[in-house]
Amino acid sequence: MDRSEWKEARDQLVEAVTQLGFPKELGMEMAKNLGSPKAIDRMTTYLHYVKPKSVEVMVDEMISICSEIEAWRQKKKAEEANSAYNDMLFNGLD
Repeated sequence: MDRSEWKEARDQLVEAVTQLGFPKELGMEMAKNLGSPKAIDRMTTYLHYVKPKSVEVMVDEMISICSEIEAWRQKKKAEEANSAYNDMLFNGLD
C-alpha cells in the first residue's frame, strides 16, 4: 500500500476525533492500533455516524474492529490449512 493512503486515512481519523472534542493524540494512537487504511476508514465512519461521547466507547469500538479483523485472519488461515489437508488426502503425500 502506498504511504499517502495510510496518511490520508490517519489524518481523516484524527480530524474526526478532534471534531468530537478529543485530543489529536487519541486519533494517532487509534490509527496505529487499527493497523490498516481500511480499518482506519471503518473507525472514521463509525465516529461520523455514532458521535460517541466518551473515550471508552471509542476505544471499545476500535478493539471490536481489531478483533473482527483478527478473527477473519484466523478463519483464512484455517481455510488454507483445511484446503492443504484435503489436497493431501486426495493426492497423497507425494
